[in-house]
Amino acid sequence: MSFILKSLGERILLLVFISIISHAIVHLAPGEPSMVDPANPRLKAEDIALIRDAFHLDDPIHVQYFYWLRDLATGQLKSFKDNQPVLKKIWDRFLNSLPLFILGTILTWSLAFPIGIRSALNRGSVFDQTSTFLSYALISIPGFFLSYLCLIFVVKTFDVSVIGVQTFGMENAPWINQFMDKIWHLTIPSLMTAVGGIAILSRYVRSQMLEVMSHDYIRTARAKGLPEDAVVYRHGLRNALLPFITIFGLTIPSLIGGSVIFEYIFGWPGMGRLGYEAILARDFPVILTLNFISAVLVLIGTFISDLLYAVADPRIKL
Repeated sequence: MSFILKSLGERILLLVFISIISHAIVHLAPGEPSMVDPANPRLKAEDIALIRDAFHLDDPIHVQYFYWLRDLATGQLKSFKDNQPVLKKIWDRFLNSLPLFILGTILTWSLAFPIGIRSALNRGSVFDQTSTFLSYALISIPGFFLSYLCLIFVVKTFDVSVIGVQTFGMENAPWINQFMDKIWHLTIPSLMTAVGGIAILSRYVRSQMLEVMSHDYIRTARAKGLPEDAVVYRHGLRNALLPFITIFGLTIPSLIGGSVIFEYIFGWPGMGRLGYEAILARDFPVILTLNFISAVLVLIGTFISDLLYAVADPRIKL
């Protein structure tokens, strides 16, 4: 318990420093938010003055930081772009990004480990050579190019829509049809986000398993007459898991920006796309809040990794 409390305290303090540095960097960047751009012919001088006063843009940076922190904590933070509540905008996009992230992560981890383990146990076999070739091929092909090929193939072959969250005109269809339509729209972008991860992670799993299976304690376990599955999964895989616990913890922040390219290609209204649009519009409240949430996710991921280390390796004590 003392470790958990100490770790949480350190992360909260680090989060404060991250928010201060991020706020300073964003506001010190040259340029103005698009909605208060003096070159905008729709805005008069008095309108610009009112907007700048409403958003505290003429106050010192440290004062703006406390206003941002206060509005964020009270849920009153508004977007420069459309004057909509920032947390509501992010929450709506979060609900769209979450299923894409969950399905992509499940596909990546559930397929990469069996492929990597089998390749390591059958080193030099046809399966190993084939999986190695396909992995390097998929790593070499840009994800956006592969997505466009998949998009063209699906549309030409099945004559169905895969752009967006739902097919146009399905709003009045029975709920089961709407549900299946959303699942279909979710499957293709999730698969595309997982392809690169499967290729890379399976290579890491293969390399780690090859190293672990050559250790003396594996030979000792086999000499004791343990079943091969127990040797591979109880002794081999468990000792190979530590690097992947770190990787797993660092996949959580990809909930925000990891799929921005695929969100644009498939017209998916997710958090990554929201962040990209906010950067183009210089929408400081959205940019800062997304950066703050990303930092929170990083710290949560590393905290979970620390706890999982102790579970995977009894030698590690909290």
